[in-house]
Amino acid sequence: MKKQLKIGNVLLENRYILGPMAGVTDLPFRLLCKEQGAGLLCMEMVSAKAILYNNKNTESLLAIHPEELPVSLQLFGSDPKIVSEMAKRIEERPFSILDINMGCPVPKVVRNGEGSALMKDPKLVYELVSAVVQAIRKPVTVKIRKGFDEEHVNAVEIARIIEEAGAAGVAVHGRTREQYYSGRADWEIIRRVKEAVRIPVIGNGDVSTCEQAAAIQEQTGCDGVMIARGAQGNPWIFSELSAYEETGAIPPRPEIDEIRNTMLRHARLQIEYKGSYLGIREMRKHVAWYTKGLHGAARLREQINRVESYEELQKILTVL
Repeated sequence: MKKQLKIGNVLLENRYILGPMAGVTDLPFRLLCKEQGAGLLCMEMVSAKAILYNNKNTESLLAIHPEELPVSLQLFGSDPKIVSEMAKRIEERPFSILDINMGCPVPKVVRNGEGSALMKDPKLVYELVSAVVQAIRKPVTVKIRKGFDEEHVNAVEIARIIEEAGAAGVAVHGRTREQYYSGRADWEIIRRVKEAVRIPVIGNGDVSTCEQAAAIQEQTGCDGVMIARGAQGNPWIFSELSAYEETGAIPPRPEIDEIRNTMLRHARLQIEYKGSYLGIREMRKHVAWYTKGLHGAARLREQINRVESYEELQKILTVL
């Protein structure tokens, strides 16, 4: 039987969550993951300052389709006043949960004291989370890492502060900022966080198969599992996870025809929401992920990197 997960007043149909990824978890990809049964969809991170200054590119990042609910909208920033006021400004939008990013390792974000840099300042973490919790009625969650580096592994301390500040849940990526996405994720730190707090803990890191999802839950006791890179080119992982949980059997991987049809549908959605020029170019990386490990994938990627229209893409994919 599928286990549900409750975050604040939001009840998720299952415990499997699409993690936020800049340039990946846009509206078209989220719709595909929702169709496959993702319990919660996390949007691309949005700058609180960009909302404040009415940045023209931000509006498309904030777009939500009625069919993808529930979704989690992720803000990043380091000024409690700005982040909380922008959370209040956008609260009427149809997202279900507001997430604060304290995990992004990208240098330009960290240099501004945002993303994973916040883990170096526990006092600011409390101020930021409590300001947002008090500003809006919707549940607030926070995404953190193991720590900033191996000398400052403080996920347990930060998670306790996040709980004390009134957050409804915390997602823990088992890598430090210094690791970025390399090396192995440390699931032990997720277990320690789970033991330290009463709010739901979402485990994240190195989950791209049914067996890994079961293992992270067994080893850490986490309440939910966040799949990020494991979902790239693989929206089917969500239906597979639910089926595995219910039956104990690993479902067969999709056939070539289904992979091809999903890529083409993904491309049509990209074009619908972003226009032909940008939509097709953004599909290049997705096609590389979808076709990874397939026969002739390397040659296909060379062709895909030059594709400029839907018709071209359609023609290239007929060889699969």
